[in-house]
Amino acid sequence: PYIVEQEIDLAAAATAKGSALAAADIIQAITVGANTMVMAAGMECTTTPSGGTGTVLDLGITGGDVDAFVDGFAFDSASAGDYATLANTATPILVTTSDTVDVLIQAATTVSTAGKVRVWAVLMDVDGLGEMSADEVARDALA
Repeated sequence: PYIVEQEIDLAAAATAKGSALAAADIIQAITVGANTMVMAAGMECTTTPSGGTGTVLDLGITGGDVDAFVDGFAFDSASAGDYATLANTATPILVTTSDTVDVLIQAATTVSTAGKVRVWAVLMDVDGLGEMSADEVARDALA
């Protein structure tokens, strides 16, 4: 297993979108390769948000369970260092074709215009390792 992370800046995400963020917007956070198990994932507020009301974030895989990892993180009331509560509903998730772990803006009266969230995931490559029999190397046969 290994951990990966990506910081999402809401102001930069709005700039990349070309307009204000809104409920139902999806921000792709972490690319997951084929044949990879997502053992766990979560979010941490790294910069206190501002400029919004009612911003609620989910974390999951949009093609599957959009809130598999986090369901209902009240981002507007979070402070730097606060972690979202893990959903513990559908993990681990085996990704058989490349996909992404996504932040879904589940609800908002007005989405925060500033603030950052760190998205992290614990992944494990479960692709085949190939032939592992003892006849691959002479020293293995001697054991």
